[in-house]
Amino acid sequence: MIVVTGAAGFISSCLVSKLNAIGHKDIIVVDDFTKTEKAQNLEDKSVKKKIERNDFFTWVQDFKSEIEFIFHLGARTDTTEFDKSIFDELNEKYSQDMWNFCTENQIPLVYASSGATYGLGEFGYSDNHDVVEKLKPLNPYGDSKNNFDKWVLKQEKQPPFWAGLKFFNVYGPNEFHKGRMASVIFHAFNQISQTGAMKLFASHNPEFKDGEQLRDFVYVKDVVSVCIFLMETKPNNGIYNLGTGTARTFLDLAKATFKAMGKEENISFIPTPEDIRDKYQYFTEADITKLKENGYEYAFHSLEDGVEDYVQNYLMDQNYY
Repeated sequence: MIVVTGAAGFISSCLVSKLNAIGHKDIIVVDDFTKTEKAQNLEDKSVKKKIERNDFFTWVQDFKSEIEFIFHLGARTDTTEFDKSIFDELNEKYSQDMWNFCTENQIPLVYASSGATYGLGEFGYSDNHDVVEKLKPLNPYGDSKNNFDKWVLKQEKQPPFWAGLKFFNVYGPNEFHKGRMASVIFHAFNQISQTGAMKLFASHNPEFKDGEQLRDFVYVKDVVSVCIFLMETKPNNGIYNLGTGTARTFLDLAKATFKAMGKEENISFIPTPEDIRDKYQYFTEADITKLKENGYEYAFHSLEDGVEDYVQNYLMDQNYY
């Protein structure tokens, strides 16, 4: 059996779909299933059993010998949440319990870290383990992810294989439930649909023109492809960046969305809210050298190709992956 936590969420539900597509139906999905707004993400998917997040470690004691692999992608991901106790419990303690369970039972583990650990990028965007202790995330969410990475790197006892994935700006199907935390592509599509126009944040940094702030946007289908690769090949243990390795501008994103929708471009700029200006990132780009050196040879979707697929095959008709 394969365990996927956060299974009703964005990335995890796409992973369950991909696992089904390659023949895996014996999937244990773990989440807080009382949050019904995510329910459609798992509709039409083949799973063996649904387990409530808080019941998992009790339930699994009777089945631990049958677990082949665990994808621990469940987490509190709201970067605007400032109640540290929530992150302490869900992103750190629960993850530590999962690590210890996998270590004790020799089960391979892939867990979700985040590109948010890099903060303003003062120390670059390399997934070198030596940098982890120096990083300065910008919010409690980023802190919680970096704290767990730091804890992991101090553990002498480990699962037989483990990888922490620093997701950069992931977009794609199955994020209808995410509200304000959904990707910029999702919000661009809705804004253009409703108004025929797109407003982007103006630049308040003289080194960047309006709309030319840069992000590493990575399509969720590429993210789950990397997850499957890690499960099937089990390369070197470690923390891996997961982006495309190529930063693109918000203007590129907006133009790609207009084109995918078959609409004429209408882009304007508004001031970045003052309360986030000092923490606003003008550039992120994943260094994916380690991932490539460990055998991942597949091409990532370009921003244009990813946006076109997302808009035309999912957003326009509200389809799920």
